Amino acid sequence: MLFVKTEDLKYGMRLARPIYNKSGVLLYERNTRLTLQGIESVKNFGLIGLYILESAEPVPPMTEEDLDFERFQTMAVFSAREELDNVIAGRVPQNLSRLVNAIYVNYGRLDHKISFMQNIRSTDDYIYKHVINTSILVALMAANLNFTRSEQEELITAALMHDIGKLMLPNKVRDKCDDYDTNDLIIVKKFQNDGLGLLRPEVGIDSGVRRIISQLHRMEYGDGKLDDGKALRSTKIIKVANLFDTMTCMKLQGETLSEIAAVKYLLLNKDEFDEEIVSALIKSIKILTPGVCVELTNKEKGLVIAENTHNILRPVVLGFTTNNVYDLSNNAVYRRYQIVDIMKTMDNRIKVDQETLNEYLNMKNIR
Repeated sequence: MLFVKTEDLKYGMRLARPIYNKSGVLLYERNTRLTLQGIESVKNFGLIGLYILESAEPVPPMTEEDLDFERFQTMAVFSAREELDNVIAGRVPQNLSRLVNAIYVNYGRLDHKISFMQNIRSTDDYIYKHVINTSILVALMAANLNFTRSEQEELITAALMHDIGKLMLPNKVRDKCDDYDTNDLIIVKKFQNDGLGLLRPEVGIDSGVRRIISQLHRMEYGDGKLDDGKALRSTKIIKVANLFDTMTCMKLQGETLSEIAAVKYLLLNKDEFDEEIVSALIKSIKILTPGVCVELTNKEKGLVIAENTHNILRPVVLGFTTNNVYDLSNNAVYRRYQIVDIMKTMDNRIKVDQETLNEYLNMKNIR
C-alpha cells in the first residue's frame, strides 16, 4: 500500500481505502479504479492524497467495524471544523452536543477493543483530525474506567476543544504540526491561553470543561507538578490520549512512531502518566493482536499469532526465518527475546484465518 499525493494520482490506480463525503455517504469503494473524473473529484474534496494499492497487491482486510470507524472519522472531522470555527468567531457551536453524543454513542459504551486507524494529516486538517482522534480515545478509555455518561460527555467536549488556540497560531508555527522548538512553545502557550479564554458559558462551554483544559495546558506548558495529586482524573486521561495520538499520527513529513513504541514510552514514564489510565488505553485498542508483523531483539521478523491479554508486550510470535514459535509470556523466553517494534509498513494487518493460527500454535518447536 502506498500513499499518493493528489497531484500524483494516475488513471487506473486502485483505492486501498474507501472514500466518504462529509455526510458519511460512500463515494468510492476499496479496489475501485480511479477515473479522470474521480481524480478531479478527489481534488475538489480537498484531499491531500489517497492510499493506493500496488499493482499486484490484494485488498487488505477491513472489518465492518473498521469501515464504520473510517466513515465516522470523516464525518466527525468536518463537524469539528465547523464547531471549532464557530467558537473562534464567538458564535455558539450549533451542533457540538450532537457531535459529543455521537462520539459517546459510538465509542463511549464499547466492551471490546477497536482497531484505531490513523490517516495522513496535512497542515490544514492536522488539528481537526487530532481533536477527533483524542475525543474517540478518551471515550474508549473513560468507558473502560466506568465513567458516567455525564462525565464522559464533559471529557469528550474537553478533548474536542483542548487545542482550539492552535487554530489561531501564525502559519509558520501552525504548519509545524506539533514539531515545535523552544521558541515556538512560547508562542503556542500564549495562543493556547487565548483559546482557553474563548471557552465561555456564553458559547455553551461549562466550567468543568474549561477546568480540564486549563489543567492540561499547565501540564504541557507550565507547572508539570500539577500531576502530583492535584490533577483531575479526566485531565490525566486526556493527557495520555493527546500524547498517544500525537506520537502515532501520520504526517506527510517526519517519522511516525508505532503504537507499540508509544505505549512503551507511556509505560516507562510512570511518574508522568497514570498507570491505570495507560492500562485503560491498552485495553481499548488493538495493538499486538494476531496478524501484526513485528521485529524481535534477535533481528528476526515475525507474526503475532496469539495476543497476551495480561501483558500486550508478551504475545506469541511466529518467526519468519526460523519458523520458531516464541511464547513471550514464558519468562525464560522473554529474557532472551523481546519485541523491538511493529514492522514499519503502511498497513501491518495480514489476513490469516483462525485455523492457520491454531496450526501455528500447535507446532512443536515452541521456544
